Amino acid sequence: MTIPLSLLETFFTVARSGRMLDAAEVLSLTPGAISQRVRSLEEQSGHRLFRRTAAGVTLTEAGQTLFVALDEPFRRIEDARRELERPSAHRVRVSTMTSFAANWLIPRLSRFSKIYPHIDIELETDSRIVDLKREPVDMAIRHGLGDYPGLLSVPLIAPELIVVASPQLLQDRAPIKVPADCLAFPLLHDLDRADWRLWFEAYGEDVSAQLPGPSFSDDHLMVKAAVAGQGLALVRDTYADDDLRSGRLVRPISIQWPTNFAYYAVSTAQALQRPAVAHFRDWLASEAGTDS
Repeated sequence: MTIPLSLLETFFTVARSGRMLDAAEVLSLTPGAISQRVRSLEEQSGHRLFRRTAAGVTLTEAGQTLFVALDEPFRRIEDARRELERPSAHRVRVSTMTSFAANWLIPRLSRFSKIYPHIDIELETDSRIVDLKREPVDMAIRHGLGDYPGLLSVPLIAPELIVVASPQLLQDRAPIKVPADCLAFPLLHDLDRADWRLWFEAYGEDVSAQLPGPSFSDDHLMVKAAVAGQGLALVRDTYADDDLRSGRLVRPISIQWPTNFAYYAVSTAQALQRPAVAHFRDWLASEAGTDS
């Protein structure tokens, strides 16, 4: 019969702390689960390993023998685990959205590498909001109002919403001179289908009727659909920069509408104590200042 390693780890943790409650906290288990594991180990080994006391537990002779045998290997395991979990002094793990990474951050990262060649940036692209206090992420780039309790945030860019389209879509069509002219074209929407409606309302257009067209959860995908000629897209200017420069997209109407939101570099005070994280945060702010 093979005794699970989890039972041995539980025994070692209880034996070292002398209290099942303390072991439960270390292993993120309930005291009941700890007690169950100890009982299962005693049944499988055929030995009573602990004596219960008012203050906690003490080892029996069999328990002391097992503890001595496990002490060195488990300490080595803990040392290896701490080494793996220790943040690298030269690595910064960043969580951001795919669209922001693809359209703004990645094209600029080579400039950071030239300044700090010894710092490695690890990008994780995910739409979910990571927990910077619990997850092994040093910094998040978030789009919002900058109010993040318990975290430090630095504003980066406040992109504006602009109308873009492929030249092929506009070919042989009447020019777009005023916002209402956009209604003659297929429209590409954000996921909650709010941006176009707010944009029209901002310019006094009545859009009480349903606005048809596909919707996208990611501005990057919406830009790709616009390049493919599927409709007019209302996107943040930074997401369309490359396609506008290359001519794959054009701006059929020049008016633009600033949003109330901005992108922020967000991190914990503890993470910023690491020079690599602080350098990257300061570089992001510098790059954003260059764009403004």
